[in-house]
Amino acid sequence: MTEFDDDLVMLTPELSSAQAWADDLDLRAGLAGLAGLVSGSLDLQGLLTRVASFAAQAIPGADGAGVTLLRPDRDDDRVKALAASAPFVRDIDEIQYVVLNEGPCITATLDRRTVRSGSLGGERQWPRFGPRVGRLGVHSVLSLPLLLPDQVVGAINVYAHGKDVFDAHAAELGELFAAPAAVAVHNAQVLAQALNLTIQLQAALSSRPVIDQAIGLLRGRNGGTAEEAFARLRAMSQRENVKLAAVAERMVDEAVRRARARNRDM
Repeated sequence: MTEFDDDLVMLTPELSSAQAWADDLDLRAGLAGLAGLVSGSLDLQGLLTRVASFAAQAIPGADGAGVTLLRPDRDDDRVKALAASAPFVRDIDEIQYVVLNEGPCITATLDRRTVRSGSLGGERQWPRFGPRVGRLGVHSVLSLPLLLPDQVVGAINVYAHGKDVFDAHAAELGELFAAPAAVAVHNAQVLAQALNLTIQLQAALSSRPVIDQAIGLLRGRNGGTAEEAFARLRAMSQRENVKLAAVAERMVDEAVRRARARNRDM
């Protein structure tokens, strides 16, 4: 062994310690980014994109990351939302979910465990996904399920172009990041659902007066109860495949036009 080799051996522990220190700083920065995300300041898509970027920052060796909200109990329409820190990640995840319905994120979600591979081109776990992604020049993946005590929210996929990039240390850091990420993503999802419900309720309340007017018109023409008039209105909506409020508004507008025409003729 040469004198240079002796110096390299002596420096290796220091280099390892420095790398661990740098990895710890990256993880802390990613976690700080998560902690700084305020529910409601971003829409769900924007928040998922930020989480993907923080994941790519927190996990050593990552060239890009994606966050996916999944329906683990469904084979069709499995993906609820998809975000990526880089365009190539979105392309790969669309291959996984939309084209093939096979890949590490699906495995991680169904099995509720971390999944990794350092040679996707020859990976037997995903015989269609692996070679296809390998041909794109991406060879390493780390998939982390986003777990809550009673459910799987989705998963984080972390990709690298090189082979054997994600070791056990990277997986450990990824799991430390995924735990609070699951809470942040879940909270954002619940908030988005609540906002959508609020919008739907507001739309229903704003359309109620015109529906009541249409029911009154139908009762004036055909007699019967309000329930019978509403049933006729709903049948028209279903037959024409048009929303109930739109059918009611059209009926009221037609009645107004006829009334104005009569008044002009008088």
